Amino acid sequence: MTVKQLRAFLAVARTLNFAEASELVHLSQPALSLAIKKLEESLGGPLLTRTTRNVALTPEGEALYERGERLLADWDNLEEELHQRFTLQRGKVAIAAMPSFAASLLPLGLLAYRDDYPGVNVEVHDVIAERVVDMVREHRIEVGITFDPGSSEDLRFQPLFEDEFIAVLPADCPYGRDGSITWTDLLKSDFITLQRPSRLRSLIEHQLSERGLHLNVAFEAHQLVTVGRMVTTGLGVGAVPGLCKQQMEELGARCLELTEPRVSRRVGIVTRRRDRLSAAAQAFVDVMVRRFKE
Repeated sequence: MTVKQLRAFLAVARTLNFAEASELVHLSQPALSLAIKKLEESLGGPLLTRTTRNVALTPEGEALYERGERLLADWDNLEEELHQRFTLQRGKVAIAAMPSFAASLLPLGLLAYRDDYPGVNVEVHDVIAERVVDMVREHRIEVGITFDPGSSEDLRFQPLFEDEFIAVLPADCPYGRDGSITWTDLLKSDFITLQRPSRLRSLIEHQLSERGLHLNVAFEAHQLVTVGRMVTTGLGVGAVPGLCKQQMEELGARCLELTEPRVSRRVGIVTRRRDRLSAAAQAFVDVMVRRFKE
């Protein structure tokens, strides 16, 4: 049974008149009769009884009429919904972003996306960097924004920008009056960092070890915001991605440029390599890439 045949049958069933039904479906009467005949052949029996004066539905025709109306309505609704999704008049996209990005740069990106596609709903998961990658792999989201997860067969990484680590110190700390501090001076104080197996901690330890420097870890935490709160209470100093600067300053910490060496990591978009993005997700990626190229 084809949609064309079903439309032809329903037109006849509504009007019980082949001439009127032909006008409804824009078919000649012979073409309409042929469509009904092929439908009856495919289903295995007559749906209509016809005489020279009238047309009536058989019991099977009555059953198809009742359900066929719903089927055709669902078909038309689905067709329209998919059209609206592909043209981004409506839809939904799920993304994940690490908290430092979600709280700083993501809102402006979402604002630009909403301006372009007001009918698309966006579901945002703000989770730690490692969890962003996991959620993409688990098909829980289409798009993730996080640090470069490294080479992978199943993931694609599209860089947006390079993010340098900054130093965070208590407000009354005497270091860095010129706005910057070296790692050597920073590590003279108790250091607060993320717990292993944090990729950020591994990056810091690796780059410092190449300079013969080692972290004097006094406290460890699971979230960067906790690191910031520990710093502001005077427990020590820390180093966080530059994305966290506004958040750290709101907590009451001083933020300084961190040098010798400069430690940085790429921030970008993570997607599944083998999967095609939905129209809504691809549009979101395009908006974010465009924002960081401006």
